[in-house]
Amino acid sequence: MNRLAQKSALALVGLSLIGTASLASRPTDVSKVERGRYLVAGMACNDCHTPFVMGPEGPHPDMQRALTGHPADLAVPPAPDLGQGPWLSAALATNTAWSGPWGVSFTANLTPDEETGIGLWSEEEFIATLRTGRHLGRGREILPPMPWPSYGQLSDEDLGAIFAYLKSLPPVHNRVPAPRPPAAAR
Repeated sequence: MNRLAQKSALALVGLSLIGTASLASRPTDVSKVERGRYLVAGMACNDCHTPFVMGPEGPHPDMQRALTGHPADLAVPPAPDLGQGPWLSAALATNTAWSGPWGVSFTANLTPDEETGIGLWSEEEFIATLRTGRHLGRGREILPPMPWPSYGQLSDEDLGAIFAYLKSLPPVHNRVPAPRPPAAAR
């Protein structure tokens, strides 16, 4: 295959995988983004960061709002009283808000929106977040059910690929509520 044919084939693959012509023209970015897409799918990021909707076969992620986090326009009622019994936590039907002894946590907007998502984050801040369990690697704690201790075990290369994939998504403006501490959860 000649060089022009190779570039054209790579561009078509890149466009079909991520829909971004600017990334498709840079082979190393395409492969890094594709690796990130694979990791995000395999690590079930959409299970919490994409709101669920009810379908004929039950709840499923609404891929029209992929990785946008808890819907900003969804009012969340007071958390249920979980008491001292066997229940530890409860989730909203969208699977984007969780209540437990930590209070109420809301899944983050992982799209590259600069105001409400990760658009202004650096790759280093993203990696530090998953390594330390702190927002931007230095801020507030990342709350359950986010399994940051497990994800933080990934290599810098894999976390960088996840970040590259997330940054390749269309930015979606969706301001997720701040976590509620236990006293304010009810």
